[in-house]
Amino acid sequence: MQMKSAHSSTTEKAIHFQVNKQQVTYSGNPAERMADVLRDDLQQTGTKISCGIGRCGACSILVDGELMNACLIMPCQLEGSSITTIEGIGSKETMDPIQEAFLTEGGFQCGYCTPGMIVAAKALLDKNSDPSVEEIQEGLAGNLCRCTGYASIIRAVQKAAETLASR
Repeated sequence: MQMKSAHSSTTEKAIHFQVNKQQVTYSGNPAERMADVLRDDLQQTGTKISCGIGRCGACSILVDGELMNACLIMPCQLEGSSITTIEGIGSKETMDPIQEAFLTEGGFQCGYCTPGMIVAAKALLDKNSDPSVEEIQEGLAGNLCRCTGYASIIRAVQKAAETLASR
């Protein structure tokens, strides 16, 4: 997929990366926030923008499997990288066990932080398939929720870990 940013720049250079397993050639401003590129140019609107300074986790994405805040990175830093957004985790037809657990355990309320929480939980569970409560708290520490409290979110991650372990 070739795309040009809606936000033009005087210094444009083609940057190649994958988003949710789709090859992308980006020719917009290389210093634009990746959160804006994902939302505005690639229509990956599950990545939310809240604080804009990397403190809330609403814009959490995976870059080569590592959890990152899309508001703090730029396309010029992602040449050759593989990016996973919430849209790349599960689908409408087949939800990921993490998404299912968030639904069944009530790990969301308004839903604004939920995509970032699920991405952070995926990063954690990909590295640690049986995390303790403390490890879950640490794995989600960069993600804030102002609605639900964290007990249901922690239960959701525990349930997802159990489901994934039984597969």
